[in-house]
Amino acid sequence: MYWADELAERVSGPQVVNDSKTPSGTVHVGSLRGPVVHDVIARALRARGVPVEFRYGVEDMDAMDAQALLTPDAVEKYMGVPLSRVPAPDGSTAKNYARHFVETLFFPTFARLGIRPEFYWLSEIYPTGKMDSFMRTALDKAQIIRDLYIRVSNVERPAGWLPVQVICEACGRLGTTLADDWDGSTVHYRCLPDYVKWATGCGHEGRVAPFGGAAKMPFNVEWAAKWSLMGITIEGCGKDLSTKGGSRDRSEAVSREVFDREPPINVMYEFLNVGGKKMSTSKGHGAAAHAVAESIPPSALRFLFLRPRPNQAIDFDPSGTDAIPRLMDEYDRISTATAGKPVRGELPTDHDRMHFYSQVADVDAAGAATAAAAWRPAFGQLSLLLQLPGVDAPARAAEEKGSPLSAAEQQELDERIDAAKHWLADYAPDEARIAVRDELPEGVVRELSAEERAWLLALATAADAAKPTGGEAWQSLIFSAAKEGGLQPVRAFASLYAAFLGRSNGPRAGWLLAALDPALVVTRLRAAAAIE
Repeated sequence: MYWADELAERVSGPQVVNDSKTPSGTVHVGSLRGPVVHDVIARALRARGVPVEFRYGVEDMDAMDAQALLTPDAVEKYMGVPLSRVPAPDGSTAKNYARHFVETLFFPTFARLGIRPEFYWLSEIYPTGKMDSFMRTALDKAQIIRDLYIRVSNVERPAGWLPVQVICEACGRLGTTLADDWDGSTVHYRCLPDYVKWATGCGHEGRVAPFGGAAKMPFNVEWAAKWSLMGITIEGCGKDLSTKGGSRDRSEAVSREVFDREPPINVMYEFLNVGGKKMSTSKGHGAAAHAVAESIPPSALRFLFLRPRPNQAIDFDPSGTDAIPRLMDEYDRISTATAGKPVRGELPTDHDRMHFYSQVADVDAAGAATAAAAWRPAFGQLSLLLQLPGVDAPARAAEEKGSPLSAAEQQELDERIDAAKHWLADYAPDEARIAVRDELPEGVVRELSAEERAWLLALATAADAAKPTGGEAWQSLIFSAAKEGGLQPVRAFASLYAAFLGRSNGPRAGWLLAALDPALVVTRLRAAAAIE
């Protein structure tokens, strides 16, 4: 059984699914894994008839701590200030720094992927007073929290430390303040110059009632408070937070021992790494989610996150050779198999459910079956067609179906063309960028061996007889002709690229030839074979 269906089967009663993000900078593509995972959980619950609310929070009361994304003057001015009170970058029309990165860049990607939770902002919740009772409880039980931090995580707070971060009345920072006395109504705090390494406090000292947005709780206490406030029953988190003795363990202990509530079900999910390296929002490392989403059609991007189980890491470099085209091919293979058609290679367990949850629309089984059976243009071939001068790429792609496109198929074609254009502009490797020579590149072809030229003639003869259509058919013909001619595939492909591109490498040869006029292909192959 697919993992989300397993989870939906073992819960009962209404559920509240939650996810959240600290908007400390450009949101990388790996940050989409949590929203996709939680969206699928909500869909699985709805599919079983379980009442469910799906929420997504923006932790914009957190302190700015991302120096890499600030100008030098802004580092001194805004480090340690709540993200909701940091101005948006120059040129942005957003209300503040947090909203620039989330509202204008991240949330539109949610809509593109069919993820539609109820959004909330902590900077809007704290001023309402909804967190006040939890803050008061945390302050009253500060010693319990200090003790469990040591017991659970071996983390010791400074003497007198209180679980509250006051916004300094003098400089507006909260990342630099230490509260150390609670009298039941107010807390005493100091804004310390050396409390953290990444911000400098102003030295102010004061006493303030910490309620109504004048302060916030530290992350672990705040996380547990949100679970109680919103009645959250399911909330997963990344591997970094789920380590033994880590943030999740601390928050679960706070939930039980301070707020007297069992924590939500945790669905731990692994990182999406680029080139084997974890990405970082605060350091600006990694491929931006909104940019990658422009180069991968929505259903295929959901599929990227749903192909492995959540607890399995994903290594995906959008700029890697053929990474996005190969993802598209695998999505198409799973779709074809789900439609009941034969495919090559082994299929993953529950591939049909994987395809079901990859759909952007929250469809039923019939809708998913219709989507699986629909015609889909090959991404690799589209990217080639778009680079050929004088070629109507949409018309050529649509010709392959052999009948009029449905509205859904036309939308799929449009999405793939748009994604292919972005891929070619932003991520495609040099070998995927082509310029088919108008004339035979004689100088390059002349360097081919007699064996390679003979093979080109054999391929021309085979193509003239078989008249292959589509990249797969051409690819099969190339391999079979090379095998019959006793030529290693690497030499066969190199000779093809020499004849058409004037170089030794290029995109997948089958799709390249399928994108060209069949008569031109045969003529060019014969001309290359005739070179002395």
